[in-house]
Amino acid sequence: MRIFLSIVLLAASLLAYPAHALIKKSNSGICHDESSQYFDKTKHFTPYQTLDDCLSSGGRLPKGYVPKAMSVYQPTAKHSVDSGYSRDKFGKGWADVDHDGQDTRQEILISQNTGNLVFNDKGRVTRGRWVSMYSGNVIVNASEVDIDHIVPLSWAWKHGADKWTQAERETFANDQRNLVAVEASLNRQKGDKGLDEWLPPTNQQQYKLRFERIAKIYNLRN
Repeated sequence: MRIFLSIVLLAASLLAYPAHALIKKSNSGICHDESSQYFDKTKHFTPYQTLDDCLSSGGRLPKGYVPKAMSVYQPTAKHSVDSGYSRDKFGKGWADVDHDGQDTRQEILISQNTGNLVFNDKGRVTRGRWVSMYSGNVIVNASEVDIDHIVPLSWAWKHGADKWTQAERETFANDQRNLVAVEASLNRQKGDKGLDEWLPPTNQQQYKLRFERIAKIYNLRN
């Protein structure tokens, strides 16, 4: 009986991660593709199918690292190649705008926290208390929080941002007026949908007003 239970537990542990992940996001939030020297060394990670998805979740590239073969990453429906959109048109993940050592994801986790923050030894937030604007749910683990662009980057690209400079797009991607800490599931459900395609389960009027306000500030056409 003990042998049987041991086999079951071993099988469960092996299924915890896919046998092969294209992208690994380490616990410190760094995205490694297969050409990264740290890919095989990263044992504890969140798997992603594309580098774009990893960066969109708040991850970042290793310092000074440039992926060798971006062409291996398959576009998803929300990141269609037909529109010319890609996440790196808005910068390589979150930026440290004020150069204080905290990127935009960390800034949002700190500013929208409603409880006691816990940091790891690298100064990154690991726990706190965030109330999702989209559902009212309380989230306490930072790893379960997505920082969502109320006006999605891909939507912005299709409605005028494709004519902006790279610097203007990077400013938009890190504009805290357009960012909110929410649960990953609703962020994934939303994708790059506009107001006519998706609304959150709660606070729909507030969401509409913020979406419209950001679109107006940046002169994004409907």
